Amino acid sequence: MAVTHEPRSPVVQPSKPRFLQVLGPGLITGASDDDPSGIATYSQTGAQFGYATSWTLILSYPLMCAIQIISAQLGRTTGHGIAGNLRRHYPNWLVYSGVTLLLLANIINIGADIGAMADALHLLVSGPQVAYVLAFGIICVVTQIMLKYKRYVSVLKWLTLALFAYVGALFFVRIDWPLLGRNLILPEISFKADYLTAVVAILGTTISPYLFFWQASQEVEDINANPKREPLKDAPEQAEGAGSRIRLDTFVGMGFSNLIALAIMVTAAATLHANGVTDIESSAQAAEALKPIAGVFAEGLFALGIIGTGLLAVPVLGGSAAYAVGETLRWPIGLDRKPKQAKAFYITIAVATLCGVALNLTPINPIKALYWSAVINGIVAVPIMVLMMVMATQARVMGRQTIGSGLTFFGWLATAVMAVTAIGMVATSVL
Repeated sequence: MAVTHEPRSPVVQPSKPRFLQVLGPGLITGASDDDPSGIATYSQTGAQFGYATSWTLILSYPLMCAIQIISAQLGRTTGHGIAGNLRRHYPNWLVYSGVTLLLLANIINIGADIGAMADALHLLVSGPQVAYVLAFGIICVVTQIMLKYKRYVSVLKWLTLALFAYVGALFFVRIDWPLLGRNLILPEISFKADYLTAVVAILGTTISPYLFFWQASQEVEDINANPKREPLKDAPEQAEGAGSRIRLDTFVGMGFSNLIALAIMVTAAATLHANGVTDIESSAQAAEALKPIAGVFAEGLFALGIIGTGLLAVPVLGGSAAYAVGETLRWPIGLDRKPKQAKAFYITIAVATLCGVALNLTPINPIKALYWSAVINGIVAVPIMVLMMVMATQARVMGRQTIGSGLTFFGWLATAVMAVTAIGMVATSVL
């Protein structure tokens, strides 16, 4: 039987591993993969624990790759997103529970990202921070409704290059390489509440629930837009080409993502932690990590990184929520549709974004909000990952295209690691 190799699709595919096709070079892919929540989390853990949590980025790489590949294969195989598959095969209470968890986590994450963007802009331009929050919220809503995402990212992708300053900073700061090496390979793991909370935050910002829904939904849009592609349940001859594309996209994109994440954490450890700064309270403090390379421009570089990745991430957060809600309620969905063709879909994006804006009207520290949104993502991811793994291994959902033993092992391992860490965090916090 002939194997169909998948051509490049004209559909915009802005999920994290799929950014490889949208943004061009894989290096830019990795930069855009680290959103404001990730930047804040890696900076905070580096400042608080030095090199002690660096091992998590080695552990998370195969786990995040496995989960992203599984979510993509769910969509590519069935022709339906995660919520759509849940609705077709499971009781309503389970579907609504999963989608509600995602929606709450996404709104909190949107709020944290928008608040961080406003805080970063305030770092450069004095003025009312609330006004910046409202402005960024409106910009994120209007651009999703009025502009094609491909045009949107073609400009913003260059702002994410500011994150590579962290890679450059590694050559200018004093790094304890033997200590870093030990923590990467043979770490001394602590079971204290703050340490486990940091691990949950790191895992939550690398293995995020909204990406599962987004990735599966983008594969569905890809099928609908490309007449040569069919769900793999109906066209198993396309499986080899589709699998190769998904794996390459994911391995390269996630590899660059973790490289930048490690650079942020190590830079913060070598600058902030080494100088006694163990708790980041503001963007100004976080930007201090870039001073060895950027000097007086450190705050500007940090702000560009936060704003650029935030403007890229918020549409993905709002979009993944809209896909999940739309599939659950059987609405017309898709970013390739015009607003008149999918009114409820775009209204959901707008409402989710504006709810995130509203969270910033409370006296919550923007940098702390980013860190704790990552913790929430780490907790919410567990039940969603369980549902996803069950579906991906069931023939009634996937037909003959159920995931193989390797993906099954790493997928369940990722789920177990997330669950054990989250339970440990809660247990040590209570006791």
